Amino acid sequence: MSNGPPAAGAAQRPLRVLLLEDSRFDAELLGEALREAYPQAELQVVRHEEAFRAALAATTPLDVILSDYEIPGFSGMAALDVARLAQPRTPFIFVSGVIGEDNAVELLKRGATDYVSKSRLARLPVVLARALREADEATARRMAESALRVADQAMNRVEGRRLALIELSDRIRNIDTPQALAYAASELLGRHLGVDRAGYGIVDKQAETIRIERDWCAPGVDSLAGLLHFRDYGSYIEQLRRGETVAIVDATTDARARDQGQALLAIGARAVLNMPLTEKGNLVGLLYLNHGQARAWPQAELEFVREAGERVRVAIARIEAQNELAAFAASLERLVQERTQERDRTWQLSQDLLGVANDSGYFESVNPAWTTVLGWSQEHICNTPFRQFVHPDDLAATEQELQRLAQGERTVDFENRYRCQDGSYRWLSWTAVPDGGRLYTAARDVTRQREREAELEEAKEQLRQSQKLEAVGQLTGGLAHDFNNLLAAISGSLELMRRRSEQGRLTNIEQYISVAQGAAKRAAALTHRLLAFSRRQTLEPKALNVNRLVQDMEELLRRTMGPGIEMQVVSAVGLWPVHVDPGQLENALLNLCINARDAMPDGGRLTIETANRWIDERTGRQRELVPGQYVSLTVSDNGVGMTPEVARRAFDPFFTTKPLGMGTGLGLSMIYGFAKQSGGQIKIYSEPGHGTSVGIYLPRHLGPEQPQEQRHFESAPPPAQQGETVLVVDDEEALRLLVLEEMRDLGYETLEAGDGASALKLLESPARIDLLVSDVGLPGGMNGRQLADAARSLRPGLNVLFITGYAENAVLNHGHLEAGMHVMTKPFEMDALARRVRELMERRSGG
Repeated sequence: MSNGPPAAGAAQRPLRVLLLEDSRFDAELLGEALREAYPQAELQVVRHEEAFRAALAATTPLDVILSDYEIPGFSGMAALDVARLAQPRTPFIFVSGVIGEDNAVELLKRGATDYVSKSRLARLPVVLARALREADEATARRMAESALRVADQAMNRVEGRRLALIELSDRIRNIDTPQALAYAASELLGRHLGVDRAGYGIVDKQAETIRIERDWCAPGVDSLAGLLHFRDYGSYIEQLRRGETVAIVDATTDARARDQGQALLAIGARAVLNMPLTEKGNLVGLLYLNHGQARAWPQAELEFVREAGERVRVAIARIEAQNELAAFAASLERLVQERTQERDRTWQLSQDLLGVANDSGYFESVNPAWTTVLGWSQEHICNTPFRQFVHPDDLAATEQELQRLAQGERTVDFENRYRCQDGSYRWLSWTAVPDGGRLYTAARDVTRQREREAELEEAKEQLRQSQKLEAVGQLTGGLAHDFNNLLAAISGSLELMRRRSEQGRLTNIEQYISVAQGAAKRAAALTHRLLAFSRRQTLEPKALNVNRLVQDMEELLRRTMGPGIEMQVVSAVGLWPVHVDPGQLENALLNLCINARDAMPDGGRLTIETANRWIDERTGRQRELVPGQYVSLTVSDNGVGMTPEVARRAFDPFFTTKPLGMGTGLGLSMIYGFAKQSGGQIKIYSEPGHGTSVGIYLPRHLGPEQPQEQRHFESAPPPAQQGETVLVVDDEEALRLLVLEEMRDLGYETLEAGDGASALKLLESPARIDLLVSDVGLPGGMNGRQLADAARSLRPGLNVLFITGYAENAVLNHGHLEAGMHVMTKPFEMDALARRVRELMERRSGG
């Protein structure tokens, strides 16, 4: 695609360009695109409103203004309004990635010259060339109009003089003596100019005298007829000899007549105008005007007097003025012809497909680019309905666009495919404007651009797949490392217990049991963190007040931070409730505070802040949130901060900047998963050396706050009451055996099943069942939730305890269980299971 010829001004001096762009990266891209077409361009980049206004005030004039559409604290629309006031004739082009079609039309209506999408910067040189060319044409038009106005004014003056001279000619038509003619001219001048005296005299340059035969005088003013000596009335004879007009506004102050001022006042000539009349360079006559009061002599009057005094030259001057006007008209005609030739040349040489179409569906005229791009002759294109060139799959969209044009709307960047002579199709991007029953169109061939976009999208997809594989590799590597360590501890402890048992040495068995249990708990914690990151953990959300949760944790957090950290809590008044898992939110807050503490090794300030947030559509897009009402919980520190690269990877599992053994790299990833699973988001704002701020956004809960339950567990699991029966359903035989043993040890009657069908038969039997304990994922086509629903239909009010190692949220209705249904996450301690079973038994019995 050609970048188009540079503007005329660009060939004489560097192109002066002002760019309003807050993104440094985009500014660099634009600068590169600009200098490819205009290597000597002078680009000034500003990023905010103040700098933009200052640049407009300081740089006069600019050749072109480029602007983004969305500027923080400002806007492209406002920038356009400011530029139209400061430099209204400078082309203004939007370069943005977010301007829609409607916005683009509105911007053009408000004075924008054009716009270019950031994803299509290849258009920039073409748009610039067109805008600069149109600006040059506008300047030429203004110059022509200005010249025409000057000519009109000149014509008015010429016409006024002409009318005066016509009047003079009418009066002197039958006069054949110089004296009478001079008197007629003097009378005309005297009356028209409102002076006291006007006359004509013959000058003797050698004797420095003037002989006046007759002059015109206003009533009460004496005539100067006779012989006068110039030097009796001043020192201006030398100017008259040189053919210079002498205009004295006030004889009492003018240096040329000050010494003889009284003589001039005596003849009633305080203001004097002496107009020398020359013939072949010699002073031969003098046309003079006198006035008894000080009086200015405007240039227009001097011109009028000169033309009246020099009768012959008046005629010549009139002819010269007419010739000048004719020449100016000819120059205007040449200018119009040149501009027409330029437009014709643009029509012929433009690589855009230009055309004029009628409402019958035919092009009336097209430029040669149609033949170059599509192969068809211009005659064939004009003789064929243009709909026949459109790809069949694009006809419906084309008809819709034609309907919009028929309603007077404008088409911008509409794309469809046109058939070439060889049967292939080319993608065209259209701009069309309806006017007077015709469509004035311009289309660009964007086939190559489309192909490049497809190639780019394919490359992006390959990059995304590569990044996915890299992330999976990092995740599995970290997971294998941690789980291998934990499995080594568990298997090692079991091996040592087996050896000690065979040897009969039972003294250290408890130590190995503790090691194995600790490793198992750490494995469970690791699993929970991974499930939290992947948004698969089992949540028990409740309506709660975040202020109260922070208040309950404040003492623990202060102890955890230590004396070197100044902790401040800023609680919003009237904070909305949220619906989240309290334990997970507490864990998230604790993790954020510990991370903040570790980022301040030498002490510092930590701030915990809550707030109500309204998220609009624009902010929602920036923060990946659905527009609406949210509660934010923000933890800020003034520690070492993060680099942009670290901040981008902060949520990746197993990614950590802490020394080996100081962190797992799962803290922030777990918080991220929890926030997303709760319908919210987490955002990091950090700068190296200036601290970090991490904000959790949670959706507002419109229901009432739910009071926190206070649980008090006994030191030993409580035993069963007489006859209480538990049905245990789990396809994992080993786990089912352990649960059954625990229940029997506590005195419960037990029933067991390995799948839903077997359990359903027991539920249909007359056997007593007080509690159903079931895994969620069961084989045989019936999952745990379906089994529970069937059980409660057979035994209304039956309590159900789900045990699961994976959050089948769809099965569990995304954490919203019916009354009497509860959940525990595997792995769990048997004591905890026993207490939970006892709690549900007591709820059933009302104890």
